[in-house]
Amino acid sequence: MIKTDIKLPFNYTDEDIFSALSMHIPVKRDEIDELKIVKRTLNVSDKSNIHYTATVGISLSAEREAGLLKMKKKVTQMEDLSLNIPSCSFDKRPIVVGAGPAGLFSALLLAEAGARPILIERGLEVGERAKKVESFTKLGILDPECNIQFGEGGAGSFSDGKLKVGGMDKYKYKVLSEFVSAGAPEDIIYTVGAHVGTDKLRNIVQKIRQKIISLGGEVLFGTRLSSLRLKDGQVVGAVAERDGEILEYEADNIILATGHSARDVFSMLKSIGAHLEAKGFGIGLRIEHPREYINRLVYGKNPPYGIGAASYHLVTHLQNGRSVYSFCMCPGGTVVAAASEEGGIVTNGMSENARMADNSNAALLVSVTPRDFESDDPLSGFALQRKIERSAFSLSDEYRAPSFRLSDFLENMEATEFTSVLPSYPRGVTKNTPDGYLPEYITE
Repeated sequence: MIKTDIKLPFNYTDEDIFSALSMHIPVKRDEIDELKIVKRTLNVSDKSNIHYTATVGISLSAEREAGLLKMKKKVTQMEDLSLNIPSCSFDKRPIVVGAGPAGLFSALLLAEAGARPILIERGLEVGERAKKVESFTKLGILDPECNIQFGEGGAGSFSDGKLKVGGMDKYKYKVLSEFVSAGAPEDIIYTVGAHVGTDKLRNIVQKIRQKIISLGGEVLFGTRLSSLRLKDGQVVGAVAERDGEILEYEADNIILATGHSARDVFSMLKSIGAHLEAKGFGIGLRIEHPREYINRLVYGKNPPYGIGAASYHLVTHLQNGRSVYSFCMCPGGTVVAAASEEGGIVTNGMSENARMADNSNAALLVSVTPRDFESDDPLSGFALQRKIERSAFSLSDEYRAPSFRLSDFLENMEATEFTSVLPSYPRGVTKNTPDGYLPEYITE
């Protein structure tokens, strides 16, 4: 199979694809044995002509493909994206800790290889987890073991399911293909900036879990890693807790896929002498706008029908060495209550598949480095996070989030009433500018 790049109208048909191909390279429709979209990017640079730039793969006779490949600037060979998983066995069953994206796919590939992995997850399966999230959202009752951060599917199950793929390779193709097999739309394989949506992800992660079990794997929910067993500097096992029971596992191979919110795991690693290094990250807040306002900015006044909610990405690099950037932009989404520890405010963004909520939101972050931390302890970044989360919590009660109008903040005014944008954060908000809970180097 060979591939080439073509331009397509927004609401294109199969006829449009064949027409664009024949205008681009000398190939007739009846010569093509197979055709598929390989990559598709929405181009909004000219708002009067919003269109797709697409890479299309076509299968022809070997002779015709060889002839077209001589047009090096227009046609290239398609790479093989099939992933061969060799069979393997272990004297002791491998353990995967954490059922987020990394943990689920680690366990899946081990199961497909015949290794019968044991996957442990501190939170609950996604159905029970949704009840815990709803309890926190509506009643403010937080379960530190099962929430928007912890449970089947990880934080991604409650944050839109954006798929930041970049250049495609066989590993990324494997992940996307498994999503499609489990019920995701097929176009996620080739659409740049594709997303699945929180509403669809919950069913998808369950199907991936069921496949792991069908292949001989074991999945244990409500099971929290408490320690690793070492001998002569090597991992030889794990200790976990489940319903007050201590579980001990012998294992030479353990994958820690716990995510950055499982702070207790990093503390445990430090206590057993693991080498840890502090890492920089981003600190900031969520910014909300009317969905239709962002749509007009990105698409113009008369976008094509069915184009969906618009996304954006912003970044600027300051003279003081810091960067300010948007992250996890959720078109047509909501801001969610994402605390995993009691007494702290944490926010995240979420969109369902249709992306039709009134607001769009994004994280707006400032880069921080270990130089900003208050000690040389490798876990000092967590201390800074907790300090900010608890400062925000202290301004209110019942996990209501501090919130403000951007114009008030820029004009150095006290927070006033909301007008064109109503906050979507479900626990309710208090009016506070970030000076009361964010460091000055962030607000500056």
